[in-house]
Amino acid sequence: MRFAIINNILVPQKHDSLPISQISNIPQQALNPHYHYHSNLQLLLTGKQLLLDDIPSDEIQAHYENGYVTYRKGIDYNGKLPVCARCGNKDPQRFARFPCSRCGEMCLYCRHCIMMGRISECTPLIGWNGPPPEPQLPSKIMEWQGRLSAGQQTATDRVVEAIKQNNELLVWAVCGAGKTEVLFHGIETALAARKRVCIATPRTDVVLELTPRLKAAFPGITIASLYGGSKDRHLYAPLTIATTHQLLRFYHAFDTIILDEVDAFPYTIEESLQYAAIQARKPISGMIYLTATPNQKWQKECRQGKRAYTTIPARFHRHPLPVPEFAWCGNWQKHLHKNKLPANVLQWIKSRIEINKQALVFFPHIPLMEKALSILRQFAPTIVAVHAEDPERKEKVQKMRMKEIPLLLTTTILERGVTIPNIDVAVVGAEDEIFNESALVQIAGRAGRSAAYPKGVVTFFHYGKTEEMLKAKKQIVFMNQEGIKRGLIDEKE
Repeated sequence: MRFAIINNILVPQKHDSLPISQISNIPQQALNPHYHYHSNLQLLLTGKQLLLDDIPSDEIQAHYENGYVTYRKGIDYNGKLPVCARCGNKDPQRFARFPCSRCGEMCLYCRHCIMMGRISECTPLIGWNGPPPEPQLPSKIMEWQGRLSAGQQTATDRVVEAIKQNNELLVWAVCGAGKTEVLFHGIETALAARKRVCIATPRTDVVLELTPRLKAAFPGITIASLYGGSKDRHLYAPLTIATTHQLLRFYHAFDTIILDEVDAFPYTIEESLQYAAIQARKPISGMIYLTATPNQKWQKECRQGKRAYTTIPARFHRHPLPVPEFAWCGNWQKHLHKNKLPANVLQWIKSRIEINKQALVFFPHIPLMEKALSILRQFAPTIVAVHAEDPERKEKVQKMRMKEIPLLLTTTILERGVTIPNIDVAVVGAEDEIFNESALVQIAGRAGRSAAYPKGVVTFFHYGKTEEMLKAKKQIVFMNQEGIKRGLIDEKE
């Protein structure tokens, strides 16, 4: 689109006009209290930054002229360098030009966030400046009746206080500590204060898992569940559960953002997702970070008192986390190329099959895992392997849960988000660079999660210990010591 400023009003027109990115200051109109705005636009645009193509209305300009709608540049410039206002992209290689029918020029667009709709030099980002919707709250906001462990209760109290004070807080909780339940009272506190809440996570699987749990805990609250292809894309809700990618559509929307699995791919490596989380917050808002494996920088900030945090160093069943054992297995890749497995790896696996103990065995790369699969099927033909591109991934995990599979070989795709009650865990090739501290702690966290079976075995088979392996073991030992010190663990193993 091309715009001109007439009588201090931004007006779309074809002649004597410019693409919006070339207009230095975009005037915002004063709110006209006598204007009858459309409630459907209010619901659609509140806390959002949308493109015209996303908005089924031809009255955007009228709402802008009466102060209810805002126009922002989709692409701005820092000197001569373009910056995408939606995803924060500044990489010149991630911009390109195309012949644009709207502005009639070779228009620059952002390639990085094109999956959310093309944003270009002549594209305005449209938001809401009027009063927000006022959803009706039930007399009883939360129906969850569960009990918290002592460790969970301490963390819950800190979360509630951070939300009340609009502060930031890191919840550093061991795998299987029950992080979701720790959030419930904080969410209730926020909703009661008419604060808008978002739980964001890097993975669609987690959104799909959390949605029914949150709907059961807050049955009278409208909840939007947002991921690629979601039907709730334009639903206004007091409580939103979203992938971090979906945050790119929000702008100054939430009073509280709870960022789950803050250490997980792709959030850790995509700056646009970190930018989106910041953009989605209101200027005065709270941010709760959840992770079992904060990076070294954050751990150091916690120790130095530079980052507010609380720990849940023990699982609800009051048993310590299984501590990984290191087992040297020689040049295991060379063995695999000869269609063999190292003797101690083979013995570990055969002993599980003999005693009918289920196990997850992690490999760093798919081809090596598939070679191992062909070897191991000689001992148990029902052994299967799974990886990210496997179309039967969910079915195989479910069969594992149903005890139809004795042993599941896997890549790091199952390092988190999977709970199988009674398993041992092995990593073959733990020295590989793909197995960083975070991944190894998460993998170890698959064992011993159930109160009925709290003592799983974790073994890291390696061809040379790495710093990441040592840091992972050190973190697990530290959390067990903390749990014992705080009286949250009944026994020391």
